[in-house]
Amino acid sequence: MPGGYDTYTLRVMVTSIQLVFDAGDPARLADFWAVALGYVIQPPPDGFTSWEDWASVMEIPEEDWNDAGALIDPDGDGPRVFFQRVAEGKSAKNRLHLDLNVGGGHAAPLEERKVRVDARVAELAAAGATSVGPHEQRDEYWVVMQDPEGNEFCVQ
Repeated sequence: MPGGYDTYTLRVMVTSIQLVFDAGDPARLADFWAVALGYVIQPPPDGFTSWEDWASVMEIPEEDWNDAGALIDPDGDGPRVFFQRVAEGKSAKNRLHLDLNVGGGHAAPLEERKVRVDARVAELAAAGATSVGPHEQRDEYWVVMQDPEGNEFCVQ
């Protein structure tokens, strides 16, 4: 190279992720999170009109058809969300949780963010979530909630 310098391009590889929820009732939890995230149930493989049709052809016993389910971002930007049936129930506070950013960020006045957050909290409660309670600190406002199986998340 001219001047004796080598040019290196550093490529940072992004690892794609999938979020996984352990669940007692994967279909119910998938339905809730589809509402919460604006996602859709992942369509069945090509050639099948439903997951039930696919499971039947795969000879999966009907009692196992709700062992798993998945959501996808309809725009293709967000990670896939997978729900898998587990025997044990939730036993402790989540070590990781989702924040649903619905308030408009700091560009929006606090009172306006509160109205947006509270409206979304009401929608999510109607879909099966439970409100643990609102929190306000300095210029921040959020509501801690639990999904239908008790997984904590925040609406901010």
